[in-house]
Amino acid sequence: MRFTMKLMRINILKLISKQVWGSKIKNSSTLWLIGIFNILLLFSLISGFRNLSQQQETVEHYSHEVRERWENRPDKHPHRMAHYGYVAFRNRFPLSFFDFGMDSYVGNAVFLEAHKQNTVNFSEASLSNGLLRFGEISAGMILQLLLPLLIFFWGFDLVAREREHGTLRILLTQGVSWQELILGKSLGLFALALSIFVPSVIIGFILLIFNEFTSENPQSYLRLVFLIISYLAYFFILSVLAILVSAKAKSSKSALTSLIGFWLFFTLMLPKVSQVVGQNLFPSPSKIEFDTTVEQELIKQGDSHNPNDPHYKALKDSLLTAYKVDSTHKLPFNYSGYVMREGEKLSAETYKKHQAELVETYQKQQNVVRFTAFLNPYMAIKNLSMALSGTDYSAYNDFQNQAEDFRYHLAQTMNELQIKYIGNKVKTSADKKAIISSKNWKNLPDFHHKFLNLEMVLKNEIISIISLILWTLGLIFLVKYSIKNLKAF
Repeated sequence: MRFTMKLMRINILKLISKQVWGSKIKNSSTLWLIGIFNILLLFSLISGFRNLSQQQETVEHYSHEVRERWENRPDKHPHRMAHYGYVAFRNRFPLSFFDFGMDSYVGNAVFLEAHKQNTVNFSEASLSNGLLRFGEISAGMILQLLLPLLIFFWGFDLVAREREHGTLRILLTQGVSWQELILGKSLGLFALALSIFVPSVIIGFILLIFNEFTSENPQSYLRLVFLIISYLAYFFILSVLAILVSAKAKSSKSALTSLIGFWLFFTLMLPKVSQVVGQNLFPSPSKIEFDTTVEQELIKQGDSHNPNDPHYKALKDSLLTAYKVDSTHKLPFNYSGYVMREGEKLSAETYKKHQAELVETYQKQQNVVRFTAFLNPYMAIKNLSMALSGTDYSAYNDFQNQAEDFRYHLAQTMNELQIKYIGNKVKTSADKKAIISSKNWKNLPDFHHKFLNLEMVLKNEIISIISLILWTLGLIFLVKYSIKNLKAF
């Protein structure tokens, strides 16, 4: 008996959702809107994929060129090779064509050399005209920003109009409960959103398969699954919210006004306000201030190029005492290389310390924005979408860390070669005895940019995940327990 009753209730939900779907699809304007959105999504996905493919080809080409030039450098002093340097290129994640995120505004290449941490340069924004400031049309932007407005436009009158026409009371007296009415209409509205979302998912999946670099990053498919689940939760939240507002509003006009207010609050007001609050609560230094602070601390630690520097003079004295010699020329290893290694270690530790503090400040600023996801589902899906697409700040910061680790390894490898192969009696790097074989350059491993694993991505966005879950559960709770205040007339 209970099973039969549940089946009847499910059939009622299906009937109501089909009624919403049928009434909207019959309208030619709905079909036009669905068609326009699908064309926009198709255009944004294909253009994003083409841009991604071109970037990948460019990175691969110049990475090979950098490596070839490095290996073909002639015999020379290893410290000169350390200053000749290397170039590390940032790869784009295979799913980045879906949501551009920060990709266009952060650098793509960095020059790596001894004693110096250079800025990641050559962002698309720096090489483009001023139109980029108005943003780019990505599939993620359309689904996060424009589709919610369409959902609200479709759903604002689904209950309020029936109240105005007097059909709502008749519907409720026929055995349909408020819960079934709201949930059924929400599912119908949700199905309309899927008519736009599903084609974009299919196209995105096809493009992901055709990306030759996807095979190197099989986690891309799993990320796509989580991306789909996140967007489905987002659209369901918006659909229920639209129907609840329509059910509580006194008229269709007031429902539409309220929903537009929600959209403006979610997408424009709260994100901007939270960013300003985050920056004021946790101010970050400018690049000049950051570089000056690091330089001042390095000066206090000592100058490895100054033989009379107190720190390095003490280091020299301790080495002479340990090896029981009276001159650095009598040490069993190259003293200059040893000093350079020590200097590189100190400068790298100092830079990493200040860089970690700077990143922590950025994370505190971002956390202020992240926590607004409990009030704003748009912020939750925006952060999740960027993270899963590999286009958020965490992905960029991880590249910076990998590049710095490679730079440090390069510099110390050259210092080790100097310590091992060059004698202490060599006066200058131009001396023939200071030159070592170019075969040593090939022993340095190539730079390979690796992406964050899925576990780390989800951990970074745990606030966004929890907020989407709470929004879903909270709206279901409202559907179940807020019907007492709803009126049929």
